Amino acid sequence: MFLALRELRFAKVRFGLMGAVVGLIAVLMVMLSGLSVGLVRDGVSGLQNLPVTSFAFERDVQHDSAFSRSVVDMSAVDAWRSRPGVQQAAPYGNTLVNTKSDRGVDVDLALFGVAPDSFLSPEVGEGSRLRDADGVVVSATALDAGLRVGDTITVARLGTRLRVVGATPRQDTFGHVDVGYVPLRTWQLIKAGAAPGDPVPAHATREITAVAVRAKPGASVDLAAGDAAAGTESLTLEDSYGASPGYSAETSTLQLIQVFLYAISALVVGAFFAVWAIQRKHEVAVLRAMGASRGWLLRDALTQAFLLLVAAVAIGAGIGVGLGSLITGGGMPFALSAPSVTAAAAGLVLLGLAGAGAAVARIASIDPATALGGNR
Repeated sequence: MFLALRELRFAKVRFGLMGAVVGLIAVLMVMLSGLSVGLVRDGVSGLQNLPVTSFAFERDVQHDSAFSRSVVDMSAVDAWRSRPGVQQAAPYGNTLVNTKSDRGVDVDLALFGVAPDSFLSPEVGEGSRLRDADGVVVSATALDAGLRVGDTITVARLGTRLRVVGATPRQDTFGHVDVGYVPLRTWQLIKAGAAPGDPVPAHATREITAVAVRAKPGASVDLAAGDAAAGTESLTLEDSYGASPGYSAETSTLQLIQVFLYAISALVVGAFFAVWAIQRKHEVAVLRAMGASRGWLLRDALTQAFLLLVAAVAIGAGIGVGLGSLITGGGMPFALSAPSVTAAAAGLVLLGLAGAGAAVARIASIDPATALGGNR
């Protein structure tokens, strides 16, 4: 008799209001997922784009600030190159600086010190690749901030001048700061605080932030054994994201908000169908008296909830994607991702069904005689 479909047509306003609430939650979930993806890209896209599988930092370094605290001797690079399963190992430097271009544009940069002939040297979408000692290849987003290929930038307090020779074809940021790739030797001088013409400390040319390790395709590297041989402490590429400034706090905060939204969605849908189950008690009792099984009644009620949730979430997600497309590319770190939007929508539907299922389970215990007034 398809009671669920008949009720959806009969109580359009009631189900429409409930669908609007679920749709608004879906809009918020899509916006949060876009903000989450955007923050991750803005925080660690520079690391994500590096062709490495792990970083070997200074032993016993704090993991949440490894890129700013770690100091590793260059000898560790050779130790890692000889490890089984390692395809390539190269020195890597990381430091944050303030710069100003010759056209008066202030730009903060996360300087990545790399050997120009190593696998860490970036591809360029504009200009030329990294070669000269005074060259720098910047993130494509730095061009949006006002830099141009051919500009000369000056590092604050040191006076070191760098020429923007190229830009990567994508966003490369670290800690919400645009990345600038410079030759390792130049990075070591900047890291040591040596201004042009100043004497260079002997240790400066031996120190790096970490050893970037790239495993052979299909091979696994014994990080513990490598650390024991090189005197380092390794983190996989994914684990190293937590060392980016603010990354862990931002992602955990957004994840907590999303968890609460999922819980709210399940509670709202469950409360609605709990009230609805009470109001339709007599109709359900008639069906029970006519021979409908408990399983059929539960499937009927869950089908009703499923149709409502799918329609509301689809409309809400569509609105959220539309709003997100207007924000993408602006100053806010926002990026829409099909997998994250799909996961958010599916999560809302599944948890809504769980809430509805818990609410309508009481249908299975309805006694036809009692519901129809047979006890009077």
